[in-house]
Amino acid sequence: MHRLGGVGMAAFGRQQQSHLYFAKLSSDLSEIQVGHLHSQLDQFRKALLGFASTHRESIRKDPAFRHAFQRMCSTIGVDPLAGPRKGGWWAEMLNLGDWQYELGVQIVDVCVSTRERNGGLIEMGELVRLVSKLRAVEEGVITEDDVVGSIKTLKPLGAGYEVIHVGGKKMVRSVVKELDEDQAIVLAIAQEEGGRVSEQLLISRRGWATDRARAALENMLLRDGLCWLDEQDETGGVAYWVPSAMHWD
Repeated sequence: MHRLGGVGMAAFGRQQQSHLYFAKLSSDLSEIQVGHLHSQLDQFRKALLGFASTHRESIRKDPAFRHAFQRMCSTIGVDPLAGPRKGGWWAEMLNLGDWQYELGVQIVDVCVSTRERNGGLIEMGELVRLVSKLRAVEEGVITEDDVVGSIKTLKPLGAGYEVIHVGGKKMVRSVVKELDEDQAIVLAIAQEEGGRVSEQLLISRRGWATDRARAALENMLLRDGLCWLDEQDETGGVAYWVPSAMHWD
């Protein structure tokens, strides 16, 4: 019995030794794999830096090329706006950090200057057009992707800047408030009608009760400032105009 017990203890000791050995081997392999991964990432970073540096002017000036570069970064899991320094890859590789933040400042300028008429909600195409006009550049130089990217840089401000979808269209909200379901429906119908909406339109299109249609429109008018009241509508009744759904010259 004593002899068997000794063998059992020896076997247990060898098993423990094996566990320690495999644990060390696993740790060594993990370190090697991590080191290899860091090496690959470093090589990738240098390759991306080389590509970005070579095509810097194209990325800066050609919106189609810039969009393709952004998509490439997104596909391989690199966020151009995130990186070891403020401005991320844009700033580190292309010196585009200032450009991106400058665009963000101009987006704020446009949103604030138009807020009185649209209640802090502007259609994306209109925002792109006004920012392009402010920057004195031709149409197409600033793209929706550029605006979306710059709005991401505004998020830490906590001012409510956000891209939302209403009625199949992109809109930019520049105030800290959520659109409720009824407001989203009113905006979608207003977009279809060139900005004009009325109680009767909501009743006929959506089957709403009069009280619901009136409450939704009055809340948008009085509480949120998202529309204007037209007491001399061509129909002889009262209509509401939603500036964010209208086209401006």
